[in-house]
Amino acid sequence: MNEGGDLEELMALIRSFVRERDWEQFHKPSALAVSAAIEVGELLELFQWQSDKNIQELLNNENYRESLSHEIADVLIYILRLADVTGIDPAQAIIEKMQLNEEKYPAEGWSGRIPDKTGER
Repeated sequence: MNEGGDLEELMALIRSFVRERDWEQFHKPSALAVSAAIEVGELLELFQWQSDKNIQELLNNENYRESLSHEIADVLIYILRLADVTGIDPAQAIIEKMQLNEEKYPAEGWSGRIPDKTGER
């Protein structure tokens, strides 16, 4: 696999890992979604109680960056596995969602602004 790899290569790598361990039986959509949420919690722990300034400093620390990299990978692994198990093409899902976002939040009128919970300007 090339450096980084594309999504299909990554999904194939994950699929192979799971098959070699006979874990497919455990990879039901709900279990994968729960596992992804747990991993997001672990990712958030790296930011808990840290100021933006402190996080910028931590990003220069090799151990912190490695931990961050591993947690991001864990989240992505479960999300890609969930997409695989449910037959959803993650690249296509992102493209479609970004098109919807483009319609909902056109650059003109939203540049430099954050929508409130209702999505109103």
